[in-house]
Order: sequence, then structure tokens, then C-alpha cells
Amino acid sequence: MKLQGSCHCGAVHFRLRSAHPYPFNRCYCSICRKTQGGGGYAINLSGQAASLRVEGEEFISVYQAQVGVAADGSPEISSAERRFCKRCGSGLWLWDPRWPDLIHPFASAIDTELPAAPEHTHLMLGSKPEWVPLDSRPQDRCFQEYPEESIADWHRRLGLEVEVGSGSQ
Repeated sequence: MKLQGSCHCGAVHFRLRSAHPYPFNRCYCSICRKTQGGGGYAINLSGQAASLRVEGEEFISVYQAQVGVAADGSPEISSAERRFCKRCGSGLWLWDPRWPDLIHPFASAIDTELPAAPEHTHLMLGSKPEWVPLDSRPQDRCFQEYPEESIADWHRRLGLEVEVGSGSQ
């Protein structure tokens, strides 16, 4: 499926192909919550990094979150790179060199109509503050940390993978 996205001010537009376009994964970690989650969580998708095309790249900044403190007291920085518009602050996507073939756009930045997920995965609930309601349904899955099931595995399990097509964007 071809996904198109943009920031709020319109300075950045992007597109990419995705076999995993269902917005099902609600992450409550402090990084997602504070950089992306107005509702207390963020939702990301999965797309092919090689298919990413960007207009307005000069308006993009990168944030790498501190994920801990090393034994020597220095900050431990995540390898994940969160891209955002430096004009309006909109979160756009996450890329991690551990999975270089993938881009994880934030569902909130996608302009393409996305399919409704039949169930949701609520993850990193151990980081969820009390003020954030957990709106889970009986078919949803909830995890204190990360589940073992990947975005691709979730789509496969439910028979929801879509053709990504080929050719130019």
C-alpha cells in the first residue's frame, strides 16, 4: 500500500510503500508519549525504507532519545532516529539502524486513509502514567514492555498484509 504523509505546516511531505499499514500498536513509553503522543501513546506503522521519498528534507531534524545512563554517568543514547519537522514539530517517522530496511512512520503523520485495526496491541504499559486511560477491548493484547510479536507478525497472524507493489513512487 502506498502511504503519503506530511507535517502539520506542510513543509515536509513524504511517501513510502507498506505491507503493514494497520495502525494497531499503541506505545505508552515515555519517549513516544512525550515526543508524539497527545493521547498518552503513539502509533507507528511499518514501511520499506528503500521506497521513502521526501519533499522538504531541509525542514527535518532528528532526535535520538536518552534511554539510560551508562556506568560512567554519561547518557546512553538510543540508536533509533526520530524524524520531525523543525518548523512545526510534527513527528514524522522513526528509523533504526538495527532494522535498516524499515521506516516506522507515525500514524498521526499519514494522510492516506488507513484501514481500521480489528485489535490493538498496547505496549510499554509499565511506563503509562495514571492520567492516561487504557482503552482496551476484549480482543486487544496488553504488555508491560515490548511484545515478541512484530508489526509484520501481527499483520500475518490476522491475514492483513497488503501488496506493496513496485515501481516508482
